[in-house]
Amino acid sequence: MPPDRQPNKRLTLNNIKQQPQEHLCKGKVVSEDYVEGNFLGLPEQGENVDIVVLQLPYELTTSYGQGTAQGPAACVIASGQVELFDEALGQDLPAGAKIYTAPEWDGEGKNLGEQLDNIRGYLQPWYSGDCFPLALGGEHGILPPLVLAAQHHPLVDGDLKRLTVVQIDAHADLREELNGEAYSHACAAGRSLDLGIGRLLQVGIRAYSKQESELIHSDERITTFFARDTQSPTHGEEAWNQWLETLQTLSGPIHLTLDIDGLDGSLVPATGTPVPGGLSFWQVIETIEAVFAAPKATVISADVNEIVAQEDTPLTQFTAAMLATKIIAAHLKARKEGFWSPHGQVLGKNRKPKETDFFRQQMN
Repeated sequence: MPPDRQPNKRLTLNNIKQQPQEHLCKGKVVSEDYVEGNFLGLPEQGENVDIVVLQLPYELTTSYGQGTAQGPAACVIASGQVELFDEALGQDLPAGAKIYTAPEWDGEGKNLGEQLDNIRGYLQPWYSGDCFPLALGGEHGILPPLVLAAQHHPLVDGDLKRLTVVQIDAHADLREELNGEAYSHACAAGRSLDLGIGRLLQVGIRAYSKQESELIHSDERITTFFARDTQSPTHGEEAWNQWLETLQTLSGPIHLTLDIDGLDGSLVPATGTPVPGGLSFWQVIETIEAVFAAPKATVISADVNEIVAQEDTPLTQFTAAMLATKIIAAHLKARKEGFWSPHGQVLGKNRKPKETDFFRQQMN
């Protein structure tokens, strides 16, 4: 990808075409205090923040289908139709928590390096430890700047070896480069390892190169559960249980990155690279619940990425919204059970982006 490539035109909540709410989900009764533009339509009270929803309409290195720049806005719109009750939590959201939908990332940056630095700068103030950040993407290229932002979380404390990334994905994303670009979305997990994360756990993987296969089998930091095993009609249950057991052994700070193409393509047909043979919706739910319930681990943040607005039906963005909602509910359950507690000073809603030039220096 040429370094001066301009970002694709993106849609926002102000200009994306919204369908009538009764058309999207006839069974949901929309509350009178529904707030358009807020995740789940929930009103925001006061200046304190327990959970922040961060929108990253980033699309600069997509290699097949496009439209991820429209994904975060579409997901927020669809979230207004998601039921607020979570069975595992046993409560309606927000369950007493303050959920803040932050203004979306401004998309500034005339080239790839500048955009990645600006994403990191947008995210970093929310890693002070006093709240839980949930990012909506955008292509999976958001992961490396997100990892660098997570470096500033008190539980990571500058040492990325402490951080484990749990990746739900159809693709390994471990390529050295794609189309000449080392920071392509197809390289996101590989660059995160280069940045120094201590461990990478992958599930749903079913599309990868020979180079990626060799790395998976040679790098002891990587543990991959391939879809051909977890989805096998003969031994899939055994492999799946092994995956859930592995998650229970995790320790230390965790970032969960959920590329929605990790699900079977029939559930998210509009995502940029849908692949058959993926995880079921309930397998992803089980994974989210297991990660947050790991007794020695703390999930410090999460992202849901590769969301694309589907035109003929809201299935893709609605599936993404349901999974993002599940992440919020799982975090609140972890708070309730003592697996997460705030760190540091409470900083409120107004947080100035940080200046950073890491990626520009890497690309010079």
